[in-house]
Amino acid sequence: MSIHLVTLNRVLLAFGHHPLLDHADLIIHDNERCGLIGRNGTGKSSLLKLIDQRLQPDEGEIMFKSGLRVATVEQEPDLPTDTTIYDYLCGDYAETEDWQRVGRVGALIDQLGLEADALTNALSGGTRKRVALAKAMADEPDLLLLDEPTNHLDFDGILWLEQQLKQFKGSIVVITHDRAFLDSVATRIIELDRGQIFSFPGNFTRWQERKAEWLEAEAQQNAKFDKFLAQEEVWIRTGVQARRTRDEGRVRRLESLRRARAERRERSGNVNFAIAEGRKSGKIVIEAENIVHRFDDRTLIEDFSTIIMRGDRIGFIGPNGAGKTTLLRILLGLLEPTSGTIKHGTQLNIGYFDQMRANLDEDATLAQTISPGTEWVEIGDQRKHVMSYLEDFLFPAARANSPVKTLSGGERARLALARMFAQPTNVLVLDEPTNDLDIETLELLEGLLTEYTGTVMLVSHDRAFLNNVVTQVIAAEGDGVWGEYVGGYDDWLEQRPEPVDPKPKASKTPAKSAAKTAPAPAPAPSRSNKSRLASWEEKELAEIPEKIAAIEQEQVQLAEQLADPDLYVDGNEKAEGINQKLADLEEKLLALFDRWETLEDKKGD
Repeated sequence: MSIHLVTLNRVLLAFGHHPLLDHADLIIHDNERCGLIGRNGTGKSSLLKLIDQRLQPDEGEIMFKSGLRVATVEQEPDLPTDTTIYDYLCGDYAETEDWQRVGRVGALIDQLGLEADALTNALSGGTRKRVALAKAMADEPDLLLLDEPTNHLDFDGILWLEQQLKQFKGSIVVITHDRAFLDSVATRIIELDRGQIFSFPGNFTRWQERKAEWLEAEAQQNAKFDKFLAQEEVWIRTGVQARRTRDEGRVRRLESLRRARAERRERSGNVNFAIAEGRKSGKIVIEAENIVHRFDDRTLIEDFSTIIMRGDRIGFIGPNGAGKTTLLRILLGLLEPTSGTIKHGTQLNIGYFDQMRANLDEDATLAQTISPGTEWVEIGDQRKHVMSYLEDFLFPAARANSPVKTLSGGERARLALARMFAQPTNVLVLDEPTNDLDIETLELLEGLLTEYTGTVMLVSHDRAFLNNVVTQVIAAEGDGVWGEYVGGYDDWLEQRPEPVDPKPKASKTPAKSAAKTAPAPAPAPSRSNKSRLASWEEKELAEIPEKIAAIEQEQVQLAEQLADPDLYVDGNEKAEGINQKLADLEEKLLALFDRWETLEDKKGD
């Protein structure tokens, strides 16, 4: 039987109008790897702070296994100053008599390519994150909490972290927007949605399938509730019967229904992305010839030439410090190369999204940031008021006059995108656009970029994002050499010389497991030999729609059970049984659809 490391019982945590946790329940078991997901602002980081006791709940209780050791790696790690990496990682091992720690620290320093004598206050963002991760690993906690650990890490760092987490002997709760990372690491998905915690066994792909079924079940349940409430409202307005003593119970029930409807927290809408596309650029956007760029004694770019055409979607990839942003700035004409020439095409309107959001004025309001000097935004042939435009990016009108400095990281990213999209462009340049964005916003951004008729150039370490957006990769290959490859991240892995990652490539579009076991469709008879159905076949055909509806209803009910936190109190065994039932139902459903098609084909016109 699994051990409960942390148990949240009816926990309430509120900072604003809606609680971040609204009497929520959660159990974290031993030996599990949980991916914690949810929209920006739902309270994921606050939940981690409750688990490591940096925060206390307003109501409810949190119980911990006796002697539980917890380590946390935050989004932006706070490291001590004026100490070396080695000293920070080793800590007071002599006092704790943890003599094996020196060996662990040495191995971690080698694996991560860290400089043991480097001072912590002189480290880059990516190196600080590696050091913080190494410290947590060296501590060997029972429960490891990670808040966006892949931010600032390059591909090698992300792959190393995946391997470390899969070998980790304790339990893990990780907040991340990296879908490929979740698919590789997670054994359970925990979603924080409208103050409640929902749990789904499996990785991110499994969660996507189950969440769609659960949202459909929720919509059906709400529709039935609203219909019943409307009927009761009609009844109360008749007036006479409602005043009779025997109907007082019905009146009280109506009052209870009204309260329940008022307290229902609806799922907020999605970001409504739209780009103000400018007039077309020339066919050739950028032409680079024999570019060389050196920084101090390092060669970042050595004799690089390329032609970027209108409509290209190019991803720049490589290790941290390889010069991706430098190459991008040189191509844009923002940085002069050591040697070589850059030619720009005609009629270029460039929108630039930088990873540090440095071009946001901290003291300007949201409205001023989007549309300085006017209350209107022009998106193509549509004219929108700035308040309405901000609401498209999930900023309520009440916050339009708030200063930028009050925004969270995810909100800053949305605001920077909103401002860039409000300007007419035919070239979009995005430097690490996926940092701080939640998964739903990422998927919407992917769809927008693939439909954009202009040119896209982006730097990203998000493998799924690269696979779904770019059509070409420019990759750093060491010693200033840059190679060009057709396709996305997975295509680059297949084409690049001497790949360093032996891990098998994940499928871009994983098929449903049920599809593997579904029976093959029966071959359809040729139309020239069709015959009318026998009477028993007519009856069978008439009954198939009802059978399909019954199976789909059972799938919805099982999906509702999977979303119940109480299901996981004693481990994942019950959930696994339900998942097997769902797989069996999916197989029956496919067989019914195949049979339906066969009978319809035999029936003819």
